[in-house]
Amino acid sequence: MNTYAQSVLDQLKKRFPTQKEFLQAATEIIDSLSLVFDRHPEYEKAGILERFVEPERQINFRVTWIDDAGKVQVNTGYRVQYSSAIGPYKGGLRFHPSVNNSIMKFLGLEQILKNSLTGMPIGGAKGGSDFDPKGKSDNEVMRFCQAFMQELYRHIGPDTDVPAGDIGVGAREIGYLYGCYKKLANNNGCALTGRGVPYGGSLVRTEATGYGLIYFANEMLKTKNQSFEGKRAVISGSGNVAIYANEKATQLGAKVVAMSDSDGYIVDERGIDLDLIKKLKEVERKRISEYVKIYPNAVYKKGCKDIWTVKCDIALPCATQNELNLDSAKILVQNGCKCVAEGANMPTTLDAIKYFQDNGILFGPAKAANAGGVATSALEMAQSSQRMYWSFEEVDKELEHIMKNIFKMCDEAAKEYDCAGNYVIGANIAGFKRVAESMLAYGIY
Repeated sequence: MNTYAQSVLDQLKKRFPTQKEFLQAATEIIDSLSLVFDRHPEYEKAGILERFVEPERQINFRVTWIDDAGKVQVNTGYRVQYSSAIGPYKGGLRFHPSVNNSIMKFLGLEQILKNSLTGMPIGGAKGGSDFDPKGKSDNEVMRFCQAFMQELYRHIGPDTDVPAGDIGVGAREIGYLYGCYKKLANNNGCALTGRGVPYGGSLVRTEATGYGLIYFANEMLKTKNQSFEGKRAVISGSGNVAIYANEKATQLGAKVVAMSDSDGYIVDERGIDLDLIKKLKEVERKRISEYVKIYPNAVYKKGCKDIWTVKCDIALPCATQNELNLDSAKILVQNGCKCVAEGANMPTTLDAIKYFQDNGILFGPAKAANAGGVATSALEMAQSSQRMYWSFEEVDKELEHIMKNIFKMCDEAAKEYDCAGNYVIGANIAGFKRVAESMLAYGIY
């Protein structure tokens, strides 16, 4: 590793020894960028990397709300505004018990590069809370969202910071959050994306991350003269990303044979009935185990990690970070998997990524492969500014164009730095250089 890059990474490890998710993301990114600093000494002179890995602003706050039993509950809220070098902060809100500073920083750091790769003028941020919406009533979720926004509204706005949804923050939560923002800020601006279409949202936003994942993976497959046609796919998760990755992969000719949730996974050799999954997850909010009650020939197994033992040509981890480890990677390769593309954020461990690359597996990193969601959020911002709605076909066409361009940028950057086919390095370098050049132009700020 370049001496400068190594020194910055060593300092991060010294300062934040307990932030394992953040250090994992930083290690992968900085290791890739080492090649850049060998060619661009001006970045070291300007301290670009030290500033890049340090958030511009971190906001932690108490969220106090009352549950249906009348009891006062207290959670912690977070917003890490990481980089505004190329535009207003942009990144999702995650409501999940695992949320902490380390996870917020890892997600925010990745978001800088992801947003840069879209080619849109949006910076990087992330936020959320350790609140768990699972099992809560609509009124409890509403009261929490309103309490959360009573602090967050001070720090966001159409030209400052535009959050979106993430794990635990779907259409219901965005609606409650935006309703509260509107009242507090006396402002109808696009301060949140992922809104319902009637009140300023964009068509395709729900489908965007999953669709974009498949568009990116398809570009990787084309480099090997392959496609989704006739392929077996396994998708972890059953949220928006997984559902719409399934939908688009099926449209392109693949058969998705397995999906999961946090309790376990199902295998249906005839191909997953996506309409049933949508009903269970989007309408009834039930567990995926209910699937086998309708299709008794399908198999349900408790626990999630063994989903990667299901034989497939294409693996799409769309659940959560570090769900696909080295042992699982070895099984996938042994079973003939040809392509892995990340729909979740950092779902593959570093040693598993290396194993895939060493064995010639096409690997699409999350910061590139799942950028379709934030890209469509930026398109929502553009529509809001114009006071216009674009058709589903228009947005989908633009999304596909953006994802193809992201792949092209990753591919070209990897080749420029003598790492052809390594889309991890390509994504990190292509995303970083756009941000770095902007930071150089601003001087020391």
